[in-house]
Amino acid sequence: MANERKILRVGGEIKETYAKLSRIYATLEGRFEKKLRKRGLKFLDVQEGDIVLEIGFGTGFTLVELAKAVGKTGKVYGADVTPEMVQSAENRLVKEGVVTKVRLAEADARNLPYKDNMFDAVYMAGVLELFDTPDIPKVLTEIKRVLKPDGRLEVVSIEKENHENSRFLRFYEWVHIKLPRYASCRPIYVEDSIRDEGYNILRTDEIMLGRVFPMKFVIAKPPAFK
Repeated sequence: MANERKILRVGGEIKETYAKLSRIYATLEGRFEKKLRKRGLKFLDVQEGDIVLEIGFGTGFTLVELAKAVGKTGKVYGADVTPEMVQSAENRLVKEGVVTKVRLAEADARNLPYKDNMFDAVYMAGVLELFDTPDIPKVLTEIKRVLKPDGRLEVVSIEKENHENSRFLRFYEWVHIKLPRYASCRPIYVEDSIRDEGYNILRTDEIMLGRVFPMKFVIAKPPAFK
């Protein structure tokens, strides 16, 4: 990927950061990510009967919506590396009355505890940009493994392409490098990252979040399916 800065961090820092954030993250997720969640779910177009995986589900807002979308015959799975988030999401699922339709796992996206060709759709929002640069291909390869041949992946992430000159994003990336505990994610070349792993890009969309974060939505099919 052209002009991609190689980011290397200790993976445990991210887990520790989100463990500390778990108590207040529901407020942040509910208020500031509602627009992304609504747009992303509409873009993914989950159907009744689908088997869907969300990677990095946070406190479970999207899991609830996915559980409703798949209906009586579908199933939702969630993988998150932070045990505190798993517990918070489970509490939300119980409160919303959909806990029996969702199976949660404390798991790393680089090594998912699911069988091959299992999911109709995989949804990942605000997660891919958390990984070290060398780990992004590993995550996308692991998703290819668990997707059905005709399945689809949606990634929602901070887009760097065409925004390299943004003063805010350059400052944000500097904070991410120098103080990763305070800015755990960073802008990446989202579409390029997905295409580089052989995925077929079906459609994309982009919106500005808070007038400063260019958020890219990418729907892609695994390489075996065109």
